[in-house]
Amino acid sequence: MNKPLDLVFLWHMHQPDYRDYASGEFLLPWVYLHAIKDYSDMASHLERHPKMRAVVNFVPILLDQLEDYEQQFASGTIRDPLLRLLGRNDLSCLSHAECKFILDSCFRSNHTKMIAPYPAYKRLYDMFKTLEAAGDTALTYLSGQYMADLLTWYHLAWCGESVRREHEVVVTLMSKGEGFDANDRRQLCEVIGEVVSGIIPRYRKLAETGQIEISATPHYHPLAPLLLNLNSARESTPYSSLPQSPNYPGGRGRVAAHLTSALESHQKRFGTTPQGIWPAEGAVSTALLEVLAEQDCHWAASGETVLANSLRAVQSNLPARAEYLYRPYHIAGASRKIHTFFRDDRLSDLIGFEYSRWHGRDAALHFIAQIEEIARQRQGDETPVVSVILDGENAWEYYPYNGFYFLDDLYAALEEHTVIRSTTYSDYLARRGEQGSVDFPAEGELPGLVAGSWVYGTFSTWIGSPDKDRAWDLLCMAKQSYDMVTVGGHLSEAEYQAAERQLSSCESSDWFWWFGDYNPSHAVESFDRLYRHNLIHLYHLLKLPAPAVLNHPISHGGRGEEVEAGGAMRRGS
Repeated sequence: MNKPLDLVFLWHMHQPDYRDYASGEFLLPWVYLHAIKDYSDMASHLERHPKMRAVVNFVPILLDQLEDYEQQFASGTIRDPLLRLLGRNDLSCLSHAECKFILDSCFRSNHTKMIAPYPAYKRLYDMFKTLEAAGDTALTYLSGQYMADLLTWYHLAWCGESVRREHEVVVTLMSKGEGFDANDRRQLCEVIGEVVSGIIPRYRKLAETGQIEISATPHYHPLAPLLLNLNSARESTPYSSLPQSPNYPGGRGRVAAHLTSALESHQKRFGTTPQGIWPAEGAVSTALLEVLAEQDCHWAASGETVLANSLRAVQSNLPARAEYLYRPYHIAGASRKIHTFFRDDRLSDLIGFEYSRWHGRDAALHFIAQIEEIARQRQGDETPVVSVILDGENAWEYYPYNGFYFLDDLYAALEEHTVIRSTTYSDYLARRGEQGSVDFPAEGELPGLVAGSWVYGTFSTWIGSPDKDRAWDLLCMAKQSYDMVTVGGHLSEAEYQAAERQLSSCESSDWFWWFGDYNPSHAVESFDRLYRHNLIHLYHLLKLPAPAVLNHPISHGGRGEEVEAGGAMRRGS
């Protein structure tokens, strides 16, 4: 086991667009909360371990919102209602609606890891639950000081481990515990502003040193294969139900527009053109790779099951996964020049779902052992390339200390390992090009891909149920209206740009993900309402009356549980 093995981490950073374009207000706070917890911690780990290499994937719509918050802090005009309340001087005269908003918002954290460890915060929670049982009238006894303490603790709990270690204000406030005044909250707001404003520059610097590669995703995170062809859902799930609409009007042009915009975003923020694309949800199809090839992309990635399904389409029996998974592939035809990598689902899900219950060092050593076993199973002199791909934000709230000790121990061990070589996809391909096929696994070839995503290898999370199909039909209908108005030249250039941006937001995959009984009812209702609000506003921008159907909920499902922290349930990735 002396020859090296290449290990690529791809950390996917994404939040959907939470802005109401009509008012400019942020409707949900998850962008800045994940910035002070996860995006800051993930940068800090890389800064602490300079020999560690990784790919970091930023969805442009997340970067848009981070820059929006940066501008809010710079101008002093805060358009996020929760953040605005945190910074308000006087909380003694809150309206009933504001009190309800604070109570609805500030317990949306993982209770085991983000509330219970802090006695003062837990006391606020216990007090709330006691009064809540007595009805809404009893909640009016909660004072302005209670609301001040709750707002402060909520944001303190969302501060990442690196923020706590690097900002004395956070430690001081956590030690104070209660009775937070306007100055305390103002200082905390300043920390939040500093951390949020530093996210993009920190990752740009890591990329400039060559420590990380930053990849992109089509701008607003659309599920591109379905925009290209709704019927592609049946490639992996032959009997899936489909929307009534036969296709998404002008889908290829929309995918190309999202991709072009993403490349421009990347150039503006990081000074380079991204070499690789992580498609939204790892959702790929042969047609999508052709679009990527037209934009001169060099690599893409997806889930392991997509590869398995594609191999089964051309051979009846699959060999052992170690024989086919740890190599790049290309697809015959127009997309041949794109190198496609596939995620090791088992290793990625160990980090995403299992290791949060382990001691950090034990989990790190176990992960290293799994990679070493892959190295032992190598075929001849080949150097496997192992892809570990998962969200860079959603898993950590389930870990003690936001995963700090697990990642710190893991990165430290990998930096010094004599066999496992952390790398990026572009560096791997560059070395492969320089050295030819020597020591590298032969690149696999497929006649085509069986379209699917990193979740089960299918699109069933976004299409194929009554609610999801209805949501697609509403989008298709809106796109037909968009085409009718814009092609007819009925809008000024500024009006057209506003409508195009609104349409792009409506095309995000996130809307369709939230429809489903695997999600809590509160979250389903919230995203149902936001999705319909976005469609209604699109019609308004097109100077058309919105269909009456948009006044009624799309979904009638949901699990009836509280939404888990971070604005999203833990995903199969």
